[in-house]
Amino acid sequence: MLFQGLGAQPALVARVPAPVRGVAWMALAAAAFAVMINVVRYLTESFDPLQVVFFRNLFGLVAMLPWLGRQGFGALRTRRMGLHLLRAAISITAMVGWFTTLALMPLAEATALSFTAPLFTSVLAVIVLGEAMRVRRWTATLVGLLGALIILRPGFETVQPVALLAIATAAVWGTSTVLIKVMARTESAGAIVTYLVLFSTPLSLLPALWVWVPPTLEQLGWCALLGLAGSMGHVCMVRALANADATLVVPLDYIRLPAVALIAYLAFGEVSDIWAWLGAAVIAASGIYITLREARIKRGAEAPERAP
Repeated sequence: MLFQGLGAQPALVARVPAPVRGVAWMALAAAAFAVMINVVRYLTESFDPLQVVFFRNLFGLVAMLPWLGRQGFGALRTRRMGLHLLRAAISITAMVGWFTTLALMPLAEATALSFTAPLFTSVLAVIVLGEAMRVRRWTATLVGLLGALIILRPGFETVQPVALLAIATAAVWGTSTVLIKVMARTESAGAIVTYLVLFSTPLSLLPALWVWVPPTLEQLGWCALLGLAGSMGHVCMVRALANADATLVVPLDYIRLPAVALIAYLAFGEVSDIWAWLGAAVIAASGIYITLREARIKRGAEAPERAP
């Protein structure tokens, strides 16, 4: 039912106030992504990240088939085929970097650094989309990057290459988000998600073949959970943003960090570094401020249009 219609919702769910639905969907999205992150860590103990990326896309595609079966191929009608293909290539690059980071870095620390992605999105939106970015937003972005430096602590400790990879990956995710903004003007959410896995699955198979290790049935079960959790997270996030303002639901994405840390502690015995929590708090505060600021500016721009 979750994947059968990204717009329609069951009658029982529809009776719940929209803001409450939005909060619930975003909480589910954060939980799903937390599960996905820990499953990636588990699978990369047996497989190269390139192969795990393929499994993520393959089973993500399987998870989207019920939606495609209900909507029909007409739902994939598009005028942006080139952008869908470009986003798939960018997403594969980001996933390889992200999964490699998760294989080599403490999960809470990697997750905290991934929160810098919206900061890169803000900068890229100015460059690519021509969005206005005033002093306060620039300041908040710089504060968010300061949070990343708190986690990395250059000068106090040697900065590990994998940490720099985490930052670079966040920048690539930011590029993908800008592309989503462009495509969302003409494409449905379901088409955007489905085209991603349709293109990413064959594209990620080619490099995976170079490092292929035959999986056991048990490992295939974990791969299926990986694909399901990843697609479920994206769908829940789309539903959250469709039901409530971004100012309400986006801050809830940061509960992904304690969820990841808890699962990592129970599954792998990882204890989170206090600097990761402090840096994440700074990054989260910056991201929430940017979200609130953008919403306030948008409401101010729309007010004259509504005036009689």
